[in-house]
Amino acid sequence: MKLSEFYNLVVRSGRECDPRSKKTKITSYADSGILYGKPDTAVSKVLVGIDIEVPELLLADAVRSREGLDLVLAHHPEGTAYAGLFNVMKLQVDLLKKAGISLKVAEELLDERMREVERRLAPANHMRAVDAARLLKLPFMCAHTPADNHAAYYLDRLLKRKKPSTIKDIITILLEEPEYQLAEKESMGPRIIIGNPHRRVGEVFLEMTGGTEGPQGVYEPLYKAGMRTIVAMHLSEEHFKKVKDSGLSVVIAGHVSSDTLGLNLLLDKIEKRHPLTVRNCSGFRRFKRN
Repeated sequence: MKLSEFYNLVVRSGRECDPRSKKTKITSYADSGILYGKPDTAVSKVLVGIDIEVPELLLADAVRSREGLDLVLAHHPEGTAYAGLFNVMKLQVDLLKKAGISLKVAEELLDERMREVERRLAPANHMRAVDAARLLKLPFMCAHTPADNHAAYYLDRLLKRKKPSTIKDIITILLEEPEYQLAEKESMGPRIIIGNPHRRVGEVFLEMTGGTEGPQGVYEPLYKAGMRTIVAMHLSEEHFKKVKDSGLSVVIAGHVSSDTLGLNLLLDKIEKRHPLTVRNCSGFRRFKRN
């Protein structure tokens, strides 16, 4: 498989799980891409990690010297993909609409939040890891929203199928998945951060894709729209302060574990078409479901 084929499979698979209704208009994801490497590079052995920066690239160079390596795949974006992260947040408008928030309110909230994230990203030295890959001549790419879409798609259907009654039931369901089992063993398992474990779940808003955390002002509108529980990858302290008085219960599934789930589901699809040898690093662990 060529590197360009690998990337095209990532994008196509991401579209298949994209929560937006107008999927045909989605052609690529600004937070994912080939960061360095020739499109015709043959890919059969991949080092996969949640965060790939200069230390991980030096590790990859050592792995390549010892046993061979064709590609380094990061989940979190680097380079121009990191600079363009805020653009994929538009996806969240559709998620808020599906939750019952009006288009006008959803667009206003996301516009403000996207500008905030854009300002935060602007000073970053975003090409540092890409420059290292170039000097080491290591093919390097990232797959962010396409993997997150898989986690969101999978968990949405899992919760709808299992129908948790109480908040603690959500934790039980998540812990049936190997990624969350491993996180639990490593002291970072799913947890309830707001709400009584015996409280009824009600309507669930799943926050698993869309670049990064959404707007802080969204929690009251979500509650008014009928949502009663949020299941998210993570929650910043600023967001926690906003949500704690909203009436919503909040379950944090786990950041690295949810990212790992999405990457595993994505790699499962790719490996159905092209077998790969995968090496783990930077918090990622390979679990196959096919």
